[in-house]
Amino acid sequence: MNAVVHREPFDEADDAAVRVRSGEPEGAYELLRVEDTASSPRATGADHGVDQDLRALFGQSTAVFASLAGPKHVLEAANAAFAAVIGGEAPVRTGMPLGVLLPEAEEQGILTSLDQVYRTGERHTGSDARFLLGSGARAREAFFDFTYEPRTDQDGNVTGVHLIGIETTQVKQAQRLTAEHRALLEQIARQAPLEQVLEGMARTIEELSPEKVFVSILLADGDGRHLRHGAGPSLPEFYNRAIDGITIGDGVGSCGTAAHRRQMVIVDEIATNLYWEPYRDLADSAGVAACWSTPVLARDGTLLGTFAMYHPSPRAPQEFDLTLVRLFADTAALAIERHQVEQARVAAETREKHARDDLAFLLEASTSLSSGLDYTQTLQRLARCCVGGVAPLCAIDVLEGGRVRRIATAAATDAEEERLASQTPVYDADDDAIARVLASGASEIVRRAPRNPGLWRDLGVTGYLCVPLLERGRPFGTLTALTNGAGTFDDHSIALAEELARRAASAALNARQYTERVALARDLQAGLLVSEVPTLPAATAATFYHPAGEGLDIGGDFYDVFPLPDGTWAFLLGDVCGRGAIAATTTGLVRHTARAVAPLLPRTVSVVRAINKALLERPASHGTGFVSLVYGHLSPAHDGLDVTFVRAGHTFPVLIDARHVARTVESEGLLLGICEEPELTAHHIRLRPSESLVLYTDGITEARNDAGDQFGEERLTGTLTGRLRDGYTAQDVIVELTGAVRGFTGPGGVDDDQAALAITVSRAAASAPARCAG
Repeated sequence: MNAVVHREPFDEADDAAVRVRSGEPEGAYELLRVEDTASSPRATGADHGVDQDLRALFGQSTAVFASLAGPKHVLEAANAAFAAVIGGEAPVRTGMPLGVLLPEAEEQGILTSLDQVYRTGERHTGSDARFLLGSGARAREAFFDFTYEPRTDQDGNVTGVHLIGIETTQVKQAQRLTAEHRALLEQIARQAPLEQVLEGMARTIEELSPEKVFVSILLADGDGRHLRHGAGPSLPEFYNRAIDGITIGDGVGSCGTAAHRRQMVIVDEIATNLYWEPYRDLADSAGVAACWSTPVLARDGTLLGTFAMYHPSPRAPQEFDLTLVRLFADTAALAIERHQVEQARVAAETREKHARDDLAFLLEASTSLSSGLDYTQTLQRLARCCVGGVAPLCAIDVLEGGRVRRIATAAATDAEEERLASQTPVYDADDDAIARVLASGASEIVRRAPRNPGLWRDLGVTGYLCVPLLERGRPFGTLTALTNGAGTFDDHSIALAEELARRAASAALNARQYTERVALARDLQAGLLVSEVPTLPAATAATFYHPAGEGLDIGGDFYDVFPLPDGTWAFLLGDVCGRGAIAATTTGLVRHTARAVAPLLPRTVSVVRAINKALLERPASHGTGFVSLVYGHLSPAHDGLDVTFVRAGHTFPVLIDARHVARTVESEGLLLGICEEPELTAHHIRLRPSESLVLYTDGITEARNDAGDQFGEERLTGTLTGRLRDGYTAQDVIVELTGAVRGFTGPGGVDDDQAALAITVSRAAASAPARCAG
């Protein structure tokens, strides 16, 4: 923090005036004032409010003046500030040497500097010089910016010294407070524990306060009716324990009242204040006689806690105290709000984790329930899932021919499972929970053992939850979960059991529907892929497609190869964001648009732009996902094929040259279906005999092994380098690539659809005549 000296016209009524006479006409005086540059009107933003508080805390620095005569530095004149600095309350005594008035001046080098100015006639200045003023209990540390000016007579002879000083002690204090306050803000910013921040804040105030003070910070309880201990490092431990949990209310001490009224409460003498009548003995034992408490409020006015300053003797606050309270109460509010936000984040993450755990459990259960089409085995898997996530005991009963049959049980031990299976349910609505649930279709929960006490006593049952199994709204069975020991059912476990029962009840219907969906999906996928790769002139083409998952083949990957009227061929391979029917409609849109416009638009860029326009104009019900694509044209040439292609955000094509070295073909281009005018560029390459162009989707490069590593582009190009024999075909390329991917991923299923298209120029193309586009 830099100090700046401002010079302003002197006001006779101003006690802080310093009369300085240095060659100016008599009567010309100036007022010297020091202020913190950070507190000037130039300061802006959040710092400005803090700096204004610092100015209120530390005010303006004191200017001192003394006129000294002769080599003994006899005091001839001085202002009142000089007398106050040297420790005198009465008017300063003139006619005495400075060394007598201020004995410590000699050992601190003041007299030596004055002697030098007197002898040499040269000015001496100092900045931020440290002095120890007074002695014993009255000693205090002070800092000054000072100037020793030589006094001369008419002939230029030095007759004495003018001592002019600006005390910067308050600026030093402001700097320290600023540093401590900044440190607290940094702690808050890095999310230091709230207890650490509040205790550090309390100790900072206690150290910076000119008089002895004890700081206490209480936090509003979640119930909104009590205050809890936050920090009070210098108060006795018994006192902190006593006020922990104090009620918020009018007349409940300083803190309870301040929290209730939402305004500062000043008790300058606890011994006579009615608010403190029930707590006077406690305060007396703690050695506190005054307490000022300020509510700590959030930005929306919510009570966060209280900020209190205790004093060992009766005392009313001064402006310094009030500003200090305001500054740190706001800082405490920031720390507490930040802590509450962090707590809310942790709580939200905990809830999210529980939700993820529940979802994972239900997904695992659904997978298990859908893993077979056998009705009895499905219900047995339901019982095991229930024991794994809902309760330690479970029984499944179904209604068959008007009778209830126990069809599945599960327990932690084989003995418990056999004992549970031995019970024969009684279909009696007046006496049996299972019968009541089958009749009503509503769950029943009881925190006691069911009837038939012998069986339940043997199993240690303490409560049960009976949930109906519904098919199209009608109960056909029940899931009965039972607790033993200290476990009980709460809303969470009831909801989980009901969701599990719902999924289990629909498992049989889902199994029947599964076969129908597989057949439908395969028929749809067959219409989206080329059933047979056409024969290309002087080249071979081969494709590969493998859907993710099992049974449902509707994926987002696609490819196509088709002839154009001018004797050239079009090819494309792409990937639609998403899966299922929506992805299928987008796939069909891309392929059919390409086939429709390619004969009319000779340029590859124009065809891709038409596809992009079709994607942007599709109805929202047909999907909004983006598409990555490689689209190109093949033209026969005298020594192979001319290839012109556009890459739109897709994986890079791979070129295998005649030396059987594979490399990616760098080409830029944005995804389709995002913006109206994507940057698209046509790229040209010549495929010569025994050279290949390979297109593939990210399902291949992003395929993972058991360690979680991806197959990647580098492994792909390495696979296609040096492994193909002379005279290879496009099908050989596909076989080599897909075999490497399967060997890398192992027997596990793939996580994403995989598609590839290979075009290989045959050796015969070297002698075949080129066809001109016509």
